[in-house]
Amino acid sequence: MRIAIVAVGRARGGPVEGMVEGYLRQLPWPARVVEVREEAERPDRRRREGEALLRQVPEGARVVALDRAGEAPDSEGFARQVGRWRDSGVREVAFVLGGADGLDEAVLARADHRLSLGPQTWPHLLARVMLAEQLFRAASILDGHPYHR
Repeated sequence: MRIAIVAVGRARGGPVEGMVEGYLRQLPWPARVVEVREEAERPDRRRREGEALLRQVPEGARVVALDRAGEAPDSEGFARQVGRWRDSGVREVAFVLGGADGLDEAVLARADHRLSLGPQTWPHLLARVMLAEQLFRAASILDGHPYHR
């Protein structure tokens, strides 16, 4: 199984990029971040970002939209879901993160699953770190490693 984090915005080599890459390097699956350009403030911003995100989703990937209205499992529940994808032969999972305006309806319609990091609003760069950490935590849980405690 491969992991793609398809996200609006650029980490620009700062601490966010280092943290995300640090977690992703430790996964038992190949993982990468694909960034799309954040659009200028315009009425069609969310639609344009959504189109750019969908163009970067790998062919045949299971699409998981990070959406505040999505399912908010605890870490063990998230690990079980990742394990089901792995064990059922899913070849690639693409986690899609929107920009400041969230995800366009076209992205949500394409999503196979919606995942929430909780009801609070998080900066989209910080959400990347949180997602990468939860992926590492899920891998640790699935491997029986005590990290998740």
